[in-house]
Amino acid sequence: MTTTQPSQEVHSTRAAATAGVAVVPPKLARSWLLVPATAPDAFTPDPAAEIDAVIIDLEDAVAASGKKAARERVVEWFANGGNAWVRINDATTEYWADDLAALSSVPGVSGIMLAKTESGFQVDATEDRLPDGTPIVALIESAMGLEAAPEIARSDSTFRLAFGSGDFRRDTGMSDDPMAMAFPRARLVITSRAAKLPGPIDGPTVSANESILERDSAISFSMGMSGRLCLHASQAIPVNRALSPSPADIVWAREVLAELGENGENVKDGSDRPRLAKALKVTAFAAALGLS
Repeated sequence: MTTTQPSQEVHSTRAAATAGVAVVPPKLARSWLLVPATAPDAFTPDPAAEIDAVIIDLEDAVAASGKKAARERVVEWFANGGNAWVRINDATTEYWADDLAALSSVPGVSGIMLAKTESGFQVDATEDRLPDGTPIVALIESAMGLEAAPEIARSDSTFRLAFGSGDFRRDTGMSDDPMAMAFPRARLVITSRAAKLPGPIDGPTVSANESILERDSAISFSMGMSGRLCLHASQAIPVNRALSPSPADIVWAREVLAELGENGENVKDGSDRPRLAKALKVTAFAAALGLS
């Protein structure tokens, strides 16, 4: 690994403040906006969009013939004070090493999203070429990646898992029906929890219809996923709302804590403990987001 960078939380907070987006630690980030590396004017979104994290996309958003030029533009943007995450090309391609060589020496890279991750070794090899402490989100986009998810999650280099749902459907032939996608989502949620990682980031909603976005985000939340990829800045606010405690949730949590005590001193039987655990989680999350 290369030279030491600022700690993850300090770095990410500084990145958010510089980019003009909400200061939400990446372990809690809900909306993750993918921006094509060919569109530098979009790298710094309007603060009113309330995007938790911006990901500059050097992978799917850039044709093979334009990879080198796009990478150079991204490096120049970082050198001029930019801050964002970057989705790099997957470890089986010729572009992976070039992406890492270019990004490892510039300031402002909040973290890396590794496309098409299929083994823990790929995450570790990516970390070896980055500054110390650079967080890596492993994007699971295939059957092989899903089968290797426990190994990927246990890698010391993995910060969070994400679901590349579109490529996963292409690889497996599965539909986008919520029932069909329930198993891969549940596997990523359970795997993340077992590895003590933050909740995984779900794939994006392609449709511009807000009701469809709200439905899909509610499904993500019900499955235990705590973030979503976004394709448009306008998707961030609905995603953030769907993946955050509602005012009713916060009131419920406060009532439970008042009844049972924050330390469980008033717990009467086993059925009280799950309620207490949920109430503590809701209030902590709300406080971290500035909602309480």
